[in-house]
Amino acid sequence: MSYLNSVTLVGFVGADPEQRQAKGNGSKFTVLSLATQRSWKNADDEWSSKTEWHRICVFRPRLAEYVATAVKKGAHVLIEGSLISSTYERPNGKGKKAAAAKITSWSIRADVVRKLDRGEPEPEAARASEAAAPNDAPF
Repeated sequence: MSYLNSVTLVGFVGADPEQRQAKGNGSKFTVLSLATQRSWKNADDEWSSKTEWHRICVFRPRLAEYVATAVKKGAHVLIEGSLISSTYERPNGKGKKAAAAKITSWSIRADVVRKLDRGEPEPEAARASEAAAPNDAPF
């Protein structure tokens, strides 16, 4: 039996990416928000749309550095990665009988971040990481 956890998103960056440092091991990572939009026709045959916001975490050091320096608010990007969850407890009220609420949040762990903006050349760091991966496409 095999499993698949794969996410591909194309959208626009909502704010400049932030570099952060992990509490446990001190490694640096980059976080960004990505907006995607879906559209559909409602019962009245009119177009409706909804924007979804996604939290993207980049842990690979070279990719995290590239995203922090080269990707800015409003950039059109493609993200490939996997869905991850994290759970934490938050105090729920005050007093002896107050129970902690468990909160689960979802984010995308990015393995690929590619800028789709036209007219902007890719920095050398992005080309170098692409050259390291085999490319079997005939074109």
